[in-house]
Amino acid sequence: MSHTYSREKAVTGPPYPASNIDDVKLSTDHRPPLARRLFSFWTPTPRTMRGWALASVVVNAGITVSGAVVRVTESGLGCPTWPNCTPDSLLPVAHPEISPINMAIEFGNRMVTFLVLIVGIACVLSAMRLAPRRTSLVRLAWLQPLGIAAQALWGGLVVSTMLNPFTVSMHFLISIGLIAACWALYARSGEGDAPVRRVAHPATWRLGQALLAAVFALLVVGVVVTGTGPHSGDVLASRYDFDIETVARLHADLAYVVVGLTFALLFALHVTDAPRPARRAALALLVIELAQGVIGYTQYFLGVPAFLVGLHVLGSTLVWIGALRVVTALRVRDPQGEPASPSPTEATAEA
Repeated sequence: MSHTYSREKAVTGPPYPASNIDDVKLSTDHRPPLARRLFSFWTPTPRTMRGWALASVVVNAGITVSGAVVRVTESGLGCPTWPNCTPDSLLPVAHPEISPINMAIEFGNRMVTFLVLIVGIACVLSAMRLAPRRTSLVRLAWLQPLGIAAQALWGGLVVSTMLNPFTVSMHFLISIGLIAACWALYARSGEGDAPVRRVAHPATWRLGQALLAAVFALLVVGVVVTGTGPHSGDVLASRYDFDIETVARLHADLAYVVVGLTFALLFALHVTDAPRPARRAALALLVIELAQGVIGYTQYFLGVPAFLVGLHVLGSTLVWIGALRVVTALRVRDPQGEPASPSPTEATAEA
């Protein structure tokens, strides 16, 4: 019997055959891929840690949209008490004065809060069990369950004040803050813990910061417009005592400022030959802003239909996420202990 391998076997066989069974590491995880992803918070890797952080961004953006659905469907008091849906039941039950559809929509929005909390807890567990543990990620991850708890308590205040426009406005802005914390976790989980190093010209960096501030101001004025407009969440809810035309025009003016700053930033990034991720982030933000502008003007001229209001809230959330992406794309953090080399734009500025 010949002891030589055939050419086919030599090609298809393992390139480095193990000398014995002890040299072969067998996998003990026989769970389906989906189950492994869902429970990856217990045995996290840097990649799965970042995946959970991205999931937190998605679910926190989603709950802002579900909150808008509650408002435009007049379901804000579908569950008239908190934390119970009705005075004598945690779950929705038939009520002679409340539409079952409105009750289901409001209760569904409350259930989304638990999904957001589950993802937040998964982020905390991933950060705490990641090896080596990174304190920066643990601190950022803890902001999520703490913020969600504060958001839930504020939701009770919204119900108890009969959808007072100030409490409703703050409800949205708290979500915006949570999204910022989630994005910070996502960005930090993909980089090291060394000091921040800008990858754009200092003037361009400052322009990015101004853009983020302008977007935040746009969102603040946007909730004032919402609190003055027709979609209050319930016929019993009060409204801001502002002239809707005036606040809507102010909102539009700020939108022009944001688009102008975004275009200026995109131009500056191309002129200074900034890294491609930063240029792509700025271009994506500009596209989102233009689409959001089309939605905004369409809903204004059509009399603010409910569907477009919900779509506009989604667009507002995407604009905020896009602005956060732009700012984080303008700087990096190297792995701890690795010497930082200046970026081409920094070298040019220093020269």
